This record gives sequence, C-alpha cells and structure tokens, in this order.
Amino acid sequence: MQKMTVFKGLVVPMDRDNVDTDAIIPKQFLKSIRKTGFGVNLFDEWRYLDAGYPGQDPNSRQINPDFVLNLPRYQGASILLARKNFGCGSSREHAPWALAQYGFRAIIAPSFADIFFDNCFKNGLLPIVLAESFVARLFDEVTAFAGYALTIDLVRQVIGKPDGEEGPFEVQAFRKHCLINGLDDIGLTLRHADMIRGFEALRLSQKPWLALTLPA
Repeated sequence: MQKMTVFKGLVVPMDRDNVDTDAIIPKQFLKSIRKTGFGVNLFDEWRYLDAGYPGQDPNSRQINPDFVLNLPRYQGASILLARKNFGCGSSREHAPWALAQYGFRAIIAPSFADIFFDNCFKNGLLPIVLAESFVARLFDEVTAFAGYALTIDLVRQVIGKPDGEEGPFEVQAFRKHCLINGLDDIGLTLRHADMIRGFEALRLSQKPWLALTLPA
C-alpha cells in the first residue's frame, strides 16, 4: 500500500448527497476479486452514456461530456470533494478499490457510511470528515477557480487551502499510523513474519503428522 504523509492534489467536486456504492462501482463489475482494473468503471453509469459490462474496451465507450469527472479542468484530480453520507449502500470493498485505482488519494465530505469509511483506510484512501459549512465553502471555491488544489498533511492532520488557510481534521491514531507507513492488513501481519515462521516450525516439530498430506 502506498505511503501517505503530505501530498497536494487537484480537487474535483461531486455535488450529490448519498452517493452509494452501486453508483461508485455498479454491481456487474463485482465478479472480479483481483483488486485491479476497476478505475476505468468508477461511476460507470454517470461517466458513460452506454451500458457498461466487464471486459469492455473503455475506448469504445460513449463518454458523458456533462459528468464532472469528464470535464477537462478536473483531469488528473486526486482529491474528491463530496457531500454528506458518501459511500452508503452495500459494503462492497470494490468501491474504494475503484476510487483508488482511478487516482484518488483522499475524499472530503461532511459524513461517510461507516463500512465504506473503514474500507477506505484498509485500501490506502484517506476519508476526511469536515464540517458541512467548511465543505460548502470548498465547493464554492473549487467551482470558482480552475486548477483548485489542496495540500493534505496527514502528519499534522491539516488541510491547506490555496489562500494559506488551514483546516484541521481528525483521524484515529492507528489508522494514521497505517497510512503513513503504507500498511494494509497483510502488511501488518507480515511485520511478524519471523514469529509466524518460528511458531510453525515449533508446531511441526511437536506434531510432525500435521505436515503429512493426503494423496490426490
């Protein structure tokens, strides 16, 4: 998982309440559990005018020119600005996979659905909860100024605006530690690889029959 400390990113505004996970990555794309290749189908039903299906060549799709992610001024955005209750609906982990694989590193909103919020941290995304009034100001500024970018300092837990104003945000200490060090659940486990190997060696020395395998 990519480490996160301080980064600056272009902001794209998604001015909708209650964006659910089926909108983030529609159900037909959930057949794969490879954790790769989902970015091209992020917000598929809003991003394209034709119906999408797994394995489709994205270059053959009909782009929706009015959808915010398709506007030229927001190409390359890495921070998604959203409204309240972002990520509601089913608990599919494919939703943060798709957001991260599109290129987003952080999502700012007044509130998130609980399971989606947890899944973001497990997949290297930083969901930031800010007051609704502050988020509303950000929407106004992002819309008014092309190229609007924010600096997110996870170490200090502040967001820096182009005018120099900073806004603090909260993040649980363990989650912050994992993001700063690029540790997902597997990475956390592998920190104890020597202990695990030692335990397995001792277990097999005491119970060697556990190493036996049945014939095919």
